[in-house]
Amino acid sequence: MSRITLLVMDTNTNINEDTVPVPVDQSNLNAVSNATFYNPHEILGGHLGTGAQESKVTIRVLRPLAKAVSIITSDGETAATHEYNGVFVAVLDAERNEHGWGVPDYRVRTTYANGETLVEDDPYRYLPSIGDMDTYLFGEGRHERLWEALGAHVRRFDDPMGGADGTAGQQVVGTSFTVWAPNARAVRVVGDFNGWDGRRHAMRELGSSGVWEIFIPGVQAGEVYKYHILNANGEWKMKADPMERSHEIPPATGSIVVDSTHEWNDKAWMEHRRATDPHAGPVSIYEVHAGSWKKGLKNYRELADELVDYVVKEGFTHVEFMPLAEHPFSGSWGYQVTGYYAVDSRLGGPDDFKYLVDKFHQAGIGVIMDWVPAHFPKDDFALGRFDGTPLYEDPDPLRGEHPDWGTYVFNFGRHEVRNFLVANACFWLDEYHVDALRVDAVSSMLYLDYSRQPGQWRPNIYGGRENLEAIDFLKEANATAYKNNPGIMMIAEESTAYPGITAPTSAGGLGFGLKWNMGWMHDTLQYLHETPINRKWHHNEITFSMVYAYSEHYVLPISHDEVVYGKGSLFGKMPGDDWQRYAGVRALFAYQWAHPGKKLSFMGNEVAQWGEWDHDGSVDWAALEWPDHQGVQKLVADLNELYKASPAIWSQDFDPAGFQWLTSDDADHNTLSFLRVGKDGEQLVVVVNFSGEAWEDYQVPLPSGGRWTEVLTTDDKKYGGSDIHNGTFEAVKGEYHSRDWSAKLTIPALGAVFLKPEN
Repeated sequence: MSRITLLVMDTNTNINEDTVPVPVDQSNLNAVSNATFYNPHEILGGHLGTGAQESKVTIRVLRPLAKAVSIITSDGETAATHEYNGVFVAVLDAERNEHGWGVPDYRVRTTYANGETLVEDDPYRYLPSIGDMDTYLFGEGRHERLWEALGAHVRRFDDPMGGADGTAGQQVVGTSFTVWAPNARAVRVVGDFNGWDGRRHAMRELGSSGVWEIFIPGVQAGEVYKYHILNANGEWKMKADPMERSHEIPPATGSIVVDSTHEWNDKAWMEHRRATDPHAGPVSIYEVHAGSWKKGLKNYRELADELVDYVVKEGFTHVEFMPLAEHPFSGSWGYQVTGYYAVDSRLGGPDDFKYLVDKFHQAGIGVIMDWVPAHFPKDDFALGRFDGTPLYEDPDPLRGEHPDWGTYVFNFGRHEVRNFLVANACFWLDEYHVDALRVDAVSSMLYLDYSRQPGQWRPNIYGGRENLEAIDFLKEANATAYKNNPGIMMIAEESTAYPGITAPTSAGGLGFGLKWNMGWMHDTLQYLHETPINRKWHHNEITFSMVYAYSEHYVLPISHDEVVYGKGSLFGKMPGDDWQRYAGVRALFAYQWAHPGKKLSFMGNEVAQWGEWDHDGSVDWAALEWPDHQGVQKLVADLNELYKASPAIWSQDFDPAGFQWLTSDDADHNTLSFLRVGKDGEQLVVVVNFSGEAWEDYQVPLPSGGRWTEVLTTDDKKYGGSDIHNGTFEAVKGEYHSRDWSAKLTIPALGAVFLKPEN
């Protein structure tokens, strides 16, 4: 914008005629004084004169209610004159440098009517902290490290005059603030550092990017801030930073400046991660709601002191946290996120969570976090209508809201919004060393008619129901995450038959590494809910999963969703008396661990707690006072150890060569037997009896002769079983169920046995 050469002065002006300041337009001066000008740096700060005044510099500062203002340089102190509505101006000698004349370093001394005097640095003497390439990439939707460009960042500068308050020998320390609000008329930064009056900290808009920026000297880590936005509707609204790194503990709604000091100690883990394909290895996941795993733990550090050891003891390879991004309503369990780049403040700050991840890695445990790019809540302080318009949300009313959840749906077709989310996935994987993201509610993203009745949705450009923009976003998020972070996993929670969820994007798939097998979870729990005497009529429910087992790369989950809201605990789902219920839980775990696919179980399942999960409560650790609960816990640990040590169970999870039915049709006995085969030929036979009776002399077909050993039975006394064992036995030659060998065994009621050949 060109300056209009009209000097505007009010009746209080008393400017030395020998030092005429660089003139400004009165309307701009008025806007600056009210912090509503889109480019306050054009008026405020230091500006060189022209022509006869080229060796002079005009410095304007905004100090509402100030009694006196002066400008301090290394050459001395110059009184500033009140020019207009809190704007003070001074004309100084410019500083000679190798490029010609320049603005000298300076500080501002302000005296108020109450006698308070402050010496401060001036935000308006600094260049933008975000470059043209950053804004270009963001506008194109291609800034893969967006968190380094936008948001609040503590910065340090060497300056001849010392610290922000002029203290000699110190660096200038302050915080740059950068926010995207393209339809805003003005944006200010407010916080305790300016008494929540943002007139002195109005931001500048950088060209046509829609990005606003300011560096505020003196603002350091721990300061609470918000953006005060004059939105497209002419309303002033306080908004939390979409790129905040930390947040006040809800219900407070301020963002917090962060300056991480955590030093990572997981170099060995991260090097191994980069060199390893986790999809090809054992994956056994312990799903956790961090706030209710154990009541009384105050923060992530205390959680690390107990949870890490517990996960190691139980033998899981990974822990999965339900969403730990900032969310205002704890009853959403984290699935309604307002701060996508901020860790949940209820349990501490960013470095506290890094400490937790670090401890898991040092113990050899991978960390998975739930990620929710499908939707976000309408809380007025957050993303919704951020600049007065549907900015992050889809502006189409038939696409922009989820009717079930009362939330907004992201505008996946807008470059900047897509970039915000794609970079967010990379942020957690990079900044926090998280090893995998489990993407929530993928089905709701794939279909325009998800939870909508006819007339409540609009077809895509081809007349179909697929959300093409969301599909493209998922492909990009997965491809970018895998490209930038070798050795991670992207996991879809998706409940439909949409094809190619885990197919590569190069083959037209969505590019996820794994998908939750919701069908397996539903069918298995439905089958086990039946009393054993009725299960013969539902046998197809327990075998059907193998019909589609290799259609995707699956995780077999028994998740939080199945043990809440009246669904009961695993123990509560089982029919029969207490002994049968414990045995049923043990049989379920054995079947799950033996079935093709990675494993996931929600906290509390492993102790067969009586009651269902309550997010305001805790795992029922008191249940472990009872031997039967101890037995289930011990079984899960032993299953994990057997699983990790047995490539037969995991090395060909996604290859039909890794599984063979031995008997799949014995509905009358409610019994299954199958063979798992590793990529190097390792073998493990599994027999599961879901009936309420033990079967003696039960003939099991075997793939080979020789000696076989029972390496685990869920009926072992130490697990709470009746202690039926088969030990080591010889296979008998003779065709049975199309196999050349078999053996007659005792298969315990509601039990499973694992058999290994001795060769």
